[in-house]
Amino acid sequence: MSAVIGILVGLLVLVRVIGRQVTGSLVTQKSLFLMPVILLGVGLFSLSSSVHNATSGQLAFLVLDCVVLAGFGVARGASVRLSPTDQGLFQKGTAATLVLWLVTIALRVGTSFASAALWPHNTFGTSTLALTIGVTLAAQSAMIYRRALAMNVPFATERV
Repeated sequence: MSAVIGILVGLLVLVRVIGRQVTGSLVTQKSLFLMPVILLGVGLFSLSSSVHNATSGQLAFLVLDCVVLAGFGVARGASVRLSPTDQGLFQKGTAATLVLWLVTIALRVGTSFASAALWPHNTFGTSTLALTIGVTLAAQSAMIYRRALAMNVPFATERV
């Protein structure tokens, strides 16, 4: 996947996800896990073609990036307002959620530039975009899922 296409897909995913969180949406198990699983799969596939060219420094950088992004995902998941409705669980992001998203995006852009500056002749950094977005979304979804179970409120049903 070219870097431009990867960035455009990443932006599209983020706009869709952030838009749904700002406006609010019903929480289904599918909505929590489908997008992160797809992104993690695409990210691992993309990474598999470039990992053999990666240095140990790049791999360590990726692991650190994923750990930090997972932390921001957990924080965003904790900041989302969950409420029961007749149709099931409803989620709506707060101002803190939006700020955490902006910091997450700024951090991801910053790490992309840092990776390109540290390893200018290697495409490994661009191949990690889908994986890192998947990691942060998976962490957020896991936190929302855990909170939903603790609330003992049923998830919304899937639309047919």
